[in-house]
Amino acid sequence: MTTYNVGYIIGSLAKGSINRKLAKALVKLAPDKLNMSEISFADLPLYSYDYDADYPAVAQDFKAAIKRSDAILIVTPEYNRSVPGGLKNALDWASRPYGTNVFKNKPTAVIGASPGAIGTAVGQQTLRPILGFLQAPQMNAVEAYIQFKPDLIDDDGNVSVPGTEQFLRDYMEAFHQHMARVLTVLPRDA
Repeated sequence: MTTYNVGYIIGSLAKGSINRKLAKALVKLAPDKLNMSEISFADLPLYSYDYDADYPAVAQDFKAAIKRSDAILIVTPEYNRSVPGGLKNALDWASRPYGTNVFKNKPTAVIGASPGAIGTAVGQQTLRPILGFLQAPQMNAVEAYIQFKPDLIDDDGNVSVPGTEQFLRDYMEAFHQHMARVLTVLPRDA
């Protein structure tokens, strides 16, 4: 079976983010055939087409990391019933200038945690049309909206609730199967 390089993007810039904890858990629970690596957008300036003629190195590096990845996992909070501004900015950098979208044909999955009862459901629904426009084939099922309660996941990514741990393990296996299907039929280069 093929090994895949999976880049993951954490939608929150906060060092103590519960979504960072969730990402650590997902890395630990991922199938062995997935090599996981974080792709940070923390240093990206606000996107403007003024940069298109002379793309900054930090943006080139960000796009290159996505391009090197076989698939992308986005682990994001929900801000004001939408996606965090930093994440949207990162997606803009990844798809510009016109004709250089590195998300095209890149299998993606979206997951997130929030203290609220519906997790990040609304934020994820806001993100999906953006990824659709970027031509990123999305894993639409299993959907995962994690209600984060104190001590659910520790700083090392250990999950304290066995049912949640199994759900996250199954989610990562479903993502593995999704990327295998997508990469069988679509070209890897954007």
